[in-house]
Amino acid sequence: MREHTDPKVLTAAWADPETDPTRINWPARQRLALIPFEVVDGRPVNPCEETPIQRGRNLLGGWAENRTSDALASVRDEFGNRWIVLVERNRGRGWGLPGGFQDPGETSVVAACRELREEASLDLRRLVWYATKPRYVPSKRSSDEAWIVTVPCTVDLGTLNRRDFPRVLPKDDANKAAWVRANTFQELTADLKDVHGGEVTSKNHVGMLTDWFAAA
Repeated sequence: MREHTDPKVLTAAWADPETDPTRINWPARQRLALIPFEVVDGRPVNPCEETPIQRGRNLLGGWAENRTSDALASVRDEFGNRWIVLVERNRGRGWGLPGGFQDPGETSVVAACRELREEASLDLRRLVWYATKPRYVPSKRSSDEAWIVTVPCTVDLGTLNRRDFPRVLPKDDANKAAWVRANTFQELTADLKDVHGGEVTSKNHVGMLTDWFAAA
């Protein structure tokens, strides 16, 4: 049995202060879970996969469910083409939707709005957002006792002339931010490669985008 909790987790202000999961009020957390999970002998059980880390939180701050939000902002141009905002993250992590961990007390939509502002300089708080179905996020940071669940949140700007698209600028951990043409997933990947020299590298983001195109 491999046990690991990164030392940085133990000193982080945003992390669970409790180091022994058997002392946590699990029924209360289970009632609020986005994806149901079991607790065995006072320890949470990853609901979707077994990882190389059986005990501890690995690189995550919270026991059990660690919540994130992803922002999917779309618009159509005057010719009917659809575009979405993508960002390229630093350290070679490729392109994907703006997103990140929820702050304490945030709803999924509020967190998605904030991440869009922080990573792409785009403030769409006045528009109507929709939270979609929660998704489990496979991650090397997870363990059998700590994992990530994200909620993709969507917002639509309607139809605008291409020259009137709100400007996006990279901030925080984003190297680039751009409106990418996205009538289909295949067009999106081609546009990313041809115009921006990049690709969507995260399987989670590929899955979110593929599902969004299928439902749109």
